[in-house]
Amino acid sequence: MIGTIVNTCTITLGTIIGSIIRKGIKDEYKETLFNAMGLAATGLGINSIVKNMPNSNFPVLFIVSLAVGSLLGTIIDIDAAFQKLVKRFSGKGRLGEGLSTGILLYCIGTLSILGPINSALYGDHTFLFTNATLDLVTSCVLASAYGIGMIFAAAVLFVWQGSIFLLATYLGNFMSADLMTEISIVGGFLIFSSGISILGIKKFKTLNMLPCLLVPVIFFIIYGMIKPMIG
Repeated sequence: MIGTIVNTCTITLGTIIGSIIRKGIKDEYKETLFNAMGLAATGLGINSIVKNMPNSNFPVLFIVSLAVGSLLGTIIDIDAAFQKLVKRFSGKGRLGEGLSTGILLYCIGTLSILGPINSALYGDHTFLFTNATLDLVTSCVLASAYGIGMIFAAAVLFVWQGSIFLLATYLGNFMSADLMTEISIVGGFLIFSSGISILGIKKFKTLNMLPCLLVPVIFFIIYGMIKPMIG
């Protein structure tokens, strides 16, 4: 898990640097940083969608995933629970928005998903080291906008990538290219929604959409069970 550890450390370092820089930044400049992060998230989301959608062998699955997952997340209201938890530790402010955006940017990207899998199956840490470099810059910018509280996102990333690493170690055959493609498409929409929320174009409770990522996993489990029966 050396790649995941390095990735976690770079986010921590970037957050510390960004929070130090933040103290000397005027409010008008902070707003500029918010807009920059909104544009970056929007662009990354679109890129993930456009890049992976042509490779999908299940072109309707992302629609079902977004609909079913969003409905489930809204019923549970993950966003409300998360915002309540953040306010308990940080008080008022936009930290909740920053953390939800940071978690999505750090965790839902293709490199962050495929990296732990390659690390577990082949001992190849290239994806994770590349992702760590990108996250160093991203975390610095996010922390300069939202503050030191963004460091909690590093812990979430460690748990996320560590879980994927362990799953890949014991369930490597299940982590198919088709599954990764579908997760990347859905993840792209989540990152996109986070971006346009920051820009104020349309407010999405993106955290309520996180169950969307589970729908492709459940689909492929069921599909793998019935495929031998239907030939």
